[in-house]
Amino acid sequence: MPTSRPRTAAPRAVRGWRSRHPLLRRSLLLGACGLLPGILFPQTALAHGIVGRANLPIPTWLFSWAAAIVLVLSFVALSTLWRTPQLQQARPRRLIKIPQLLDWVASLVGVALFALVLYSGFAGSQVASANFSVTFVYVVFWVGLPVLSVLFGDVFAALSPWRTSARVLSAVVRLLRRGTPSPLLRYPDWLGNWPAVAGLVGFAWLELVYELNLRDHPATIAALSLGYFLAMLAGMMLFGVEQWDSQADGFRVYLNMLSRLAPICRDQDGVLCLRRPLSGITQLPIRPGTIAVICTLIGTTTFDGLSNGAVWRKSEPSLQSVFADLGFGPTPAAELTYSVGLVLCILLILAIYRLGIRGVASVSARYDTKTLSRTFAHTLVPIAFAYVLAHYFSLLLWQGQAVIYLFSDPLGDGSNILGTAGYQIDYHVISYAGIWYVQVAALLGGHVAGLMLAHDRALVLYKGRIEAAVRSQYWLLAVMVAFTSFGLWLLSSVGT
Repeated sequence: MPTSRPRTAAPRAVRGWRSRHPLLRRSLLLGACGLLPGILFPQTALAHGIVGRANLPIPTWLFSWAAAIVLVLSFVALSTLWRTPQLQQARPRRLIKIPQLLDWVASLVGVALFALVLYSGFAGSQVASANFSVTFVYVVFWVGLPVLSVLFGDVFAALSPWRTSARVLSAVVRLLRRGTPSPLLRYPDWLGNWPAVAGLVGFAWLELVYELNLRDHPATIAALSLGYFLAMLAGMMLFGVEQWDSQADGFRVYLNMLSRLAPICRDQDGVLCLRRPLSGITQLPIRPGTIAVICTLIGTTTFDGLSNGAVWRKSEPSLQSVFADLGFGPTPAAELTYSVGLVLCILLILAIYRLGIRGVASVSARYDTKTLSRTFAHTLVPIAFAYVLAHYFSLLLWQGQAVIYLFSDPLGDGSNILGTAGYQIDYHVISYAGIWYVQVAALLGGHVAGLMLAHDRALVLYKGRIEAAVRSQYWLLAVMVAFTSFGLWLLSSVGT
């Protein structure tokens, strides 16, 4: 019978550290598990959209480790110092009533900008860099509006051209019928945010997958914008303006989510209010498809970074050859390949979140995974914004300047309406290293915000059971660290 080897006792200092700091020890272990992307791919560092390696003062792989350590320490601090819920109620402080005239001015501005997108797209130069429509849609609308929403609240509610048009059309119908007609159809509860998911995936497909010569073609942008406008207008007239707008319009659902992170909000009486940052997102309605919306936002941005990196470039030819062998031409085969990659990235983000929720469910049998999944869904919204800001910061900072001369020459025909047509983009406004720091700070800040929201919600869920609340967050900590490291790796792998 074999004898077991006697174990050497751990030094007293080590045993003491283990007994005094079990939370920190477990957190560090889970944090290390989330660092696999940074460990496996430590060599490269290049910010999204930059065509050169940034000269950083420390080795770039240290960013992943430092970010994970900050998350772990934040988790320990939250678990130790944050003992009661702080974010479940916004407690807004009323400031000033917004004049209704300002609403209509904003609505007219939104309609005018949309009309300019259509006019410049159809009638202007078909060179992407010289046409107002392309820069406005891909830079100002897709990247700039999310930043404005996080800073100033739900600005798109007033700017939305299809919402404004539907409200005017509904007012005309009421006038003609001399009453308030009910919507023709009732919006089904089971449909929830799924139309919004379809709209966001469609826009991401246009931006990342569709044939390059057509996705940047101004006439194509204008035609698709007009088609989306008509689809939203039809939905609002059939199901009601507010019902369709708040649930089925992908851009409104997305921007409204981000606006709930803002310290500024507007109450039902039209009064501008201040509230605790992040407190608005805790009241996010979780409908069918809401989690899919959030995972779509993170997943599409993930694929944007992945498709510009070395890993994708090495695997793309193999997958594309599969579709070529099935009889597809080069362009359809490439689009199918990228479509598969886009869908897989969305499913990957959803799977990581589901895995974390399963871990949370293992702490207590009181709540099932479905309940927990809905309960913690809002914690992913800061991460979605962090991914958008990190990946598109350089695009917004540099290409966003193009609107200065494009407003003077929206058609690209040599006009100089505002006298700014000669403006040139200043690429020296920030260094490459500075952009990298902003991107890292965005990713880290978004994930720390997610941790704060998750911890605050856990205190409510496991009321009076602090230990259970803390243990439930171990898994979500691992999810946050994994997302952070994965995001940093995506940024570092672009162009390598």
